[in-house]
Amino acid sequence: MRPLIPIDPVSFDLSIEGLTIEFGKGRRVKKVVDELNLSIKAGERVAIVGESGSGKTLSALSILGLLPEGANVSGRIMWHGNNMLRYSDQQLRNVRGREIAMIFQEPMTALNPVFTIGAQIIEAALIHEPDLSKEECRLRAIHLLDRTGITDSKNKLNSYPHQLSGGQRQRAMIAMALACQPRLLIADEPTTALDVNLRAQILELLKDLQADPLGSGMSILLITHDLNLVKRFAQKVAVMHQGRLVESGSLTDIFNRPKSSYTQDLVNSRPERKQVPVVPLATQLLECHNLSVSYPLPRKGWAQIFKAFAKPNYLKVLSQVSLKLRQGETLGVIGESGSGKTTLGMALLGLSPGASALVEGDLEVLGHSWSQLEAQEKRALRAKYQVIFQDPFGSLSPRMTVAQIIAEGLNIHQPNLDADHRLQLVHEALGEVGLDRSAIHRYPHEFSGGQRQRIAIARALILKPEILILDEPTSALDVTIQKQVLALLTDLQHKYNLAYIFISHDIAVVEAMSHRIMVLKNGVVVEEGDAQEIISRPTHSYTQNLIKEAFL
Repeated sequence: MRPLIPIDPVSFDLSIEGLTIEFGKGRRVKKVVDELNLSIKAGERVAIVGESGSGKTLSALSILGLLPEGANVSGRIMWHGNNMLRYSDQQLRNVRGREIAMIFQEPMTALNPVFTIGAQIIEAALIHEPDLSKEECRLRAIHLLDRTGITDSKNKLNSYPHQLSGGQRQRAMIAMALACQPRLLIADEPTTALDVNLRAQILELLKDLQADPLGSGMSILLITHDLNLVKRFAQKVAVMHQGRLVESGSLTDIFNRPKSSYTQDLVNSRPERKQVPVVPLATQLLECHNLSVSYPLPRKGWAQIFKAFAKPNYLKVLSQVSLKLRQGETLGVIGESGSGKTTLGMALLGLSPGASALVEGDLEVLGHSWSQLEAQEKRALRAKYQVIFQDPFGSLSPRMTVAQIIAEGLNIHQPNLDADHRLQLVHEALGEVGLDRSAIHRYPHEFSGGQRQRIAIARALILKPEILILDEPTSALDVTIQKQVLALLTDLQHKYNLAYIFISHDIAVVEAMSHRIMVLKNGVVVEEGDAQEIISRPTHSYTQNLIKEAFL
């Protein structure tokens, strides 16, 4: 294999000067980035932070000429003394991957699903280094997968994206980005979909790769809204708000001496614990004993041919989980991706986690044994037993107005309501979540992420439920919006004495919201108890590691 050549640690600075990005024409012009100034030195780690819609990603995409069609860009992006905004398409193609590479937020959409991981890494090397043979590129791909911490790299080279875990896919994306030894690596929310342990591993990997002789001099531009990541990674921080740079400086200055009120709000956006104790004689609303969920394993060989006669083998993903939930109580469920958190939530809802899944154990909801209820009785009980999902955009129909979305449950469970009464209840639900009644005629895409999540909460509240299962309800939100939604959920719980199952991999959020915490690992409960006790004095090594990574 032809060896990779260490980068000459000459200062290859990137300088963004007066960058302005607009969409539309005439009176409909919308300015999304306004006079951005930012510089990155060779070997420097810079983070751009801010809420969704602040212009972070668009600013990064403009560096590589990847803005959506219709964007009007002005200013200068200086690279090696040349203004990249004046580059031809061919010049930009020469820079992309070879000199400046990008890691995108969601590897499943960024990676081609019909090509193997190895083919995609090899292609990146062949395009920019045509003098290399395909075998040399293959060996380089194996080396990069090894370097990014993917075990059994020779075999993983032939894997497709869907055959890898979330962490492995992100590592494969990093390997592809480093295939041509870029001098600047842009990482756009590279850890958003990962749990705390994987987030820490990816950050440490990027640091190690930067310190490696093969990556010497490489700069990294991190785009994120996760301030904990910024604290652990960046040397310099730039804060953006509504398209403008409101503040920039060293990591210490931004976190210890923030100047702008917006930065102060960001830094102080840690979830606040406002829980009140559960009444000792509170009614028990939910109980399960030895709840297990198993999935059938794929059949091979003769078993596939004679599958109609052979008994399937099952993989148990949730094993004998038992829990109780009282009125006004929040049970937090934490664990890494794949630990069984969402599977538990779906099983508690009485929803089959899959058509062929095997669900075992006893589930009792509001004093009723779920397995003994008829279909019509289950349907009636669901009005008191609602769920709020992780993605507020994906869980709301884009073809329905807000009024139709919120009233959907009423149409099913209270079909005899007249139109005026139904509209009144929709208005009341909107008021409960802090939205104006004028929103009823609008569609989900017209709202921010936080507003969409409020709509999802209103849809659940309109049926006056007693139990809410919240599956990562704030993970897709910015920290300031997250804090608002958590405060809303806390207020609603106090007002209506609601019981919550709060599923999350964000330990700080679970600590703020929960009375008790259950820790899942590989489908098994490894620890359970009082929230404050678990956070301050975890007994299981797995829990200790989760909390350590979350609060570093």
